[in-house]
Amino acid sequence: MRRGIAATALVASLALAATACGGSDSGDEAGGPVTITWWDTSNATNEAPTYQALVKEFEAANKDIKVDYVNVPFDQAQNKFDTAAGSKGAPDVLRSEVGWTPAFAKKGFFAPLDGTEALAEQDKFQPSLIEQAKYEGKTYGVPFTTDTLALVYNKALFKKAGVEAPKTWDDLKKAAATIKDKTGVDGYWGSTQAYYAQSFLYGEGTDTVDADAKKITVSSPEAKKAYGTWQGLFKGKGLHKADTTADAYAHIQEAFVSGKVASIVQGPWEITNFYKGSAFKDKNNLGIATVPAGSTGKTGAPTGGHNLSVYAGSDKAHQEASLQFVKFMTSAKAQETIALKNSTLPTREDAYTAKVKADPGIAGYQGVLSAAQPRPALPEYSSLWGPLDDELIKIAGGKESLDKGLGNAETAIAKLVPDFSK
Repeated sequence: MRRGIAATALVASLALAATACGGSDSGDEAGGPVTITWWDTSNATNEAPTYQALVKEFEAANKDIKVDYVNVPFDQAQNKFDTAAGSKGAPDVLRSEVGWTPAFAKKGFFAPLDGTEALAEQDKFQPSLIEQAKYEGKTYGVPFTTDTLALVYNKALFKKAGVEAPKTWDDLKKAAATIKDKTGVDGYWGSTQAYYAQSFLYGEGTDTVDADAKKITVSSPEAKKAYGTWQGLFKGKGLHKADTTADAYAHIQEAFVSGKVASIVQGPWEITNFYKGSAFKDKNNLGIATVPAGSTGKTGAPTGGHNLSVYAGSDKAHQEASLQFVKFMTSAKAQETIALKNSTLPTREDAYTAKVKADPGIAGYQGVLSAAQPRPALPEYSSLWGPLDDELIKIAGGKESLDKGLGNAETAIAKLVPDFSK
């Protein structure tokens, strides 16, 4: 916080000041380096050390800037930043999940980056990722890491069964049955989470909402067909039944990496964990294919990832330092380092160097990125999966009909986007 602040105000803000002092000159000595605060929301064990090393590299090259690195748990960061920004005490830079970017931009918490040095190399980034960082025509984040979903499969099991990576969900059903017959293990295990079910909507040419038309489409005929296909993949030969427990994610992941199920839908954030499993000691056994298509022949998966965004409440000196930091962290060199250390996907093509693509996981996911669907610039979009998470687990567990569950989701979503029609 700024020097000279009243003691009473200081006491009231102690909890906040312990983790964030965005835009302040706390610790900035006259004529000394500017200290900016960065909230990193990455995994503290697997990813954060790489970012901390890059921070030191940045400081060594920029003696006039110091970075106060703070790792904030991802599941707490959105609410923490919302509270901090509303109190003018947010960090200068935030590793913002792509879904948060338009929401915080709408509130005026992020500074537009168009024309700044942070976006000086904008043409190097994948255009769809730049679009996803925009809100009402302005860019509020620089793409930092990206991800999407893919059908990941055990090549050895597929080869033993004599099947190839399926192109459609119907093909997957047939392949799963064959894999069960030939190998004794299930061919596919699906998730009940709404994010993982999103690809089924894309396969029928629809989405949870039509943002342009301002219409809720979660219970449209196309959506019902999509979720019907999703529901049908929990029952049948070689298809694992739905796991409705709180630990479902871990159960599915463990079964796949230990060779107890031949394929799942998963994102690149699990690449390093794939390799730790007994089934993938040989990294080249990991198969990665585009998520199967729906009845329309369309395929696709949601685009995820993170942007680096700058707090609009920081003063000029801190914003300028933050822009330098963002430019460094999103440079081709930094992204190559991050990819090599963390097995995450770069957001710019020139970071996919020969060394990076030598990792079969990264190379495989790069190949499916073209089928990824950017999220609409709707601030509420990410929150729409919440009601679906509540309903899909009931549908998958047989506790609720598909029509009733989607109807309930539609009602809940209508409260999140009250200006949308049904």
